[in-house]
Amino acid sequence: MFVLDGVLSSFQTILSHKFRSFLTLLGILIGITSVVAMFSSVSGFQMIVTENIEKMGWDNTLVVSASSQSNTQIRGFGQTIIYRTAHRRALSLTYQDFESLKAELDVKYIYGMIDSWERSQTRRNWYRVRATNEDFFHNQTYPLKEGRFFNAFEMSRGMKVCIVGPTFSKDHFNDEDPLDQYFTAGNHRYKIIGILDEDVLNKGNNMGFNPWGRRWDLQAIYIPLKTGAIYYRRNMSLDYITIQAHGLESYADVKNRSTQILLANRNMQRDFSFQDVGAEILEITQQLNEMISKWSLALVSIATISLLVGGIGLFSTLLISINERMSEIGIRKSVGAKDRDIFFYFIIEAITLSIIASIFGIILGLLVTYVLGMAINMPVPVSMASIYIGLAFSLVIGFLSGLYPAIKAAKINPIQAIYYFE
Repeated sequence: MFVLDGVLSSFQTILSHKFRSFLTLLGILIGITSVVAMFSSVSGFQMIVTENIEKMGWDNTLVVSASSQSNTQIRGFGQTIIYRTAHRRALSLTYQDFESLKAELDVKYIYGMIDSWERSQTRRNWYRVRATNEDFFHNQTYPLKEGRFFNAFEMSRGMKVCIVGPTFSKDHFNDEDPLDQYFTAGNHRYKIIGILDEDVLNKGNNMGFNPWGRRWDLQAIYIPLKTGAIYYRRNMSLDYITIQAHGLESYADVKNRSTQILLANRNMQRDFSFQDVGAEILEITQQLNEMISKWSLALVSIATISLLVGGIGLFSTLLISINERMSEIGIRKSVGAKDRDIFFYFIIEAITLSIIASIFGIILGLLVTYVLGMAINMPVPVSMASIYIGLAFSLVIGFLSGLYPAIKAAKINPIQAIYYFE
């Protein structure tokens, strides 16, 4: 009840001096707005980058390829000696290697890849033909617009079916529907069973998530991995195999297990190598987080200055209001109000004013964030941390700004207060 009386008294003071209250709240309001807008934009940028890196299949990812050099490590007496063998012709990864890895590993995605170029017999143009399996499309976030992906029968039998990118579909078939039609590339004739959709990562934004590489992907023709291994490579060899672990905690185990499987398949010859894409992305992500942390520190400094300016304005207003409410203070004390009661009335008033400013500042900050997202044609998620930080700042500023005026008001002599204006 005491707190409610204090809040109601604060509202009466605000309404009786509307313009002065507005100017008092303006500094805090601007500070809270800057906190919400700036933190949301920075954390939103970080979230967008992180989510799209995951959608591009770069996190926790290994790329296995053939290696022409074999290393032997001998550890002992605190030293590591690496003997490098002479360069020799490497044995390519095979479809059997892929099958073994897929059967033995518990991973999020695994796909093999064969890249080739074939000439169309109808237009005499060259087209990129890529052999892979369904995990490639999920890993790289290439959804279907029409049709379907390869089924198990087509994959196991090496059927001559294909999925085409949207750019290829527009260039070759114009306004016709290519689904279920046949396309001849080189000496092979493929039935089109699916059409990929437009690039969902770079559609409608200006971030540029590997647009060049993804543009080439959407111009290609995709056939089952075994089909490519049979018709485009000797000994059913593959160009490389990509493996994505479920998470960072299982990443090292996946790499170790992959090494064991490949060594067993290849008579203990380490003629393959790993490209630690996951480690490279983790390093980039850490650098990005460090940069964002520095930006956050700068933003906190700017917001703190804005809030301090608003706190000074609130402090000045409360000091002025002591003189204006001198009679009220004297009457309250004469009817039994103690020093602590007067102290809490002024503290509650300061905090109430600060909270009102923070609420309007949060609303304005959300509006600025929304407008920013509309301006860059990309949704900017609101950072809840910025809202909590803004509220915490407003409470601290309100308390500190009202502390001295509340102490001064509490120490006023009631007799002098009642006859202050006489």
